[in-house]
Amino acid sequence: MAAPWVVSDELWARIGPLLPVRPASRTGPKPLPDRQVLQGILFVLFTGIGWEDLPQELGFGSGMTCWRRLRDWQELGVFDRLPQELLAELNAAGEIDWSRACVDASHNPRKKGGEATGPSPVDRGKTGSKHHLICEGGGVPLAVTLTGGNRNDITQLIPLVDAVPLVRGRRGRPRRTPEAVVADRGYDHDKYRDLLRQRRIRPLISRRGTRDNNQPVRWVVEQTLALLHQFRRLAERWERRTDIHHGFLALACSLITWRRLPNRMR
Repeated sequence: MAAPWVVSDELWARIGPLLPVRPASRTGPKPLPDRQVLQGILFVLFTGIGWEDLPQELGFGSGMTCWRRLRDWQELGVFDRLPQELLAELNAAGEIDWSRACVDASHNPRKKGGEATGPSPVDRGKTGSKHHLICEGGGVPLAVTLTGGNRNDITQLIPLVDAVPLVRGRRGRPRRTPEAVVADRGYDHDKYRDLLRQRRIRPLISRRGTRDNNQPVRWVVEQTLALLHQFRRLAERWERRTDIHHGFLALACSLITWRRLPNRMR
């Protein structure tokens, strides 16, 4: 079985066309092929190793080369388009459950400061960030946002819903809104219920002081957050720059979606 950071021909067929064409250099060494550099980026994502510690014998280039490509691709929106392409393919196969979406958040510790960090009110004031996630009814990630660890989960409910991209793949207009949004008591506020209804989305948000009856369906978002944090570079925040961290988040979400595609070659 191939290592998880090895890019298969089938996966490359989806990522390669999204990458910019690199002009041929008439002088100096040829730039390392994008596919090899991508595998270096994925190696860092999966293992959590520092950029400077990327083993040269792997043939993925230096950590700085990988970091620069990740920065450039993120700036060009490559990692925004990749999840949309995969979601469209999944939607075409009828594998997206639009009957509901689930939202939740998870604290992401960081030892040093940086953009989108703050003291966590539930983790002894430790500095960190939060990953806010919305997934469809089966757990496929639709959108993820990043904030400081001191931001209240409820403040990201509407930004998360609005961040869901237009998903093509089916006949008719592309879709982006689920029929309902499921959330725990941390999102209990009538203002946000009204904002969801304005978007023609039914709020299924547990009330404070009552039993959480949504747990039987809400567990999928907790599972997907756990899958995100199996990527060791996301389990703890290392990047000071949010664009680099967003690139990793989009890649991880894309890989989770990729694994759900039916009949794909492994």
